[in-house]
Amino acid sequence: MYKVFVNEKKLLISKHAEELEKKLVYENYTTLEMALDLLENTSVQELNIFGENIDEIWSEFQKLFRIIEAAGGLVNNPQGETLFIKRLGKWDLPKGKMEKGESREESAVREIEEETGLKEVELVKFINTTYHIYIERNGEKILKCTHWFEMNFDGEDTSKPQIEEGITEVAWKNISQIENEVFPSTFKNIELIVKEFWDSKK
Repeated sequence: MYKVFVNEKKLLISKHAEELEKKLVYENYTTLEMALDLLENTSVQELNIFGENIDEIWSEFQKLFRIIEAAGGLVNNPQGETLFIKRLGKWDLPKGKMEKGESREESAVREIEEETGLKEVELVKFINTTYHIYIERNGEKILKCTHWFEMNFDGEDTSKPQIEEGITEVAWKNISQIENEVFPSTFKNIELIVKEFWDSKK
């Protein structure tokens, strides 16, 4: 199953029909184009494309975009707090585009250290990949795949925002602050990966 966000609307690609607002059975790539058109140009908030061969559907879907890979992390301290950044007025997790020749792990650690000013972040394990679609100024459609890792930090807190990247704040948040401050002012993908991380700890 793949969850992709299109302007904060949910597109779910699955093997079997899911109970979403709109459902389309996969026939060929025109089904995918129709789905994107509905999400981009109508009031439909969530849409499910389903079909037996999910790998084929996903492969065809990816062909509609230029793919950009990014990596980032949920950095946790011994107090049980998670590190967030604020960019363009929204809370986000530190992440960024992978550079040529980098592994996902190397990229995640580098981006966190660059965006938050922390040093010697410990990478624990891979959590999951999130997907979202956006359109460049030149009209090119991008599918951004962000690979997320669980990380720990137990050193001197040298955190400071990377102002040149538009980051205005770096802050540790506990579960209550995440639910009351971060979730109302973040992206669906971020809420999704944080909740998935919490579920994995239960």
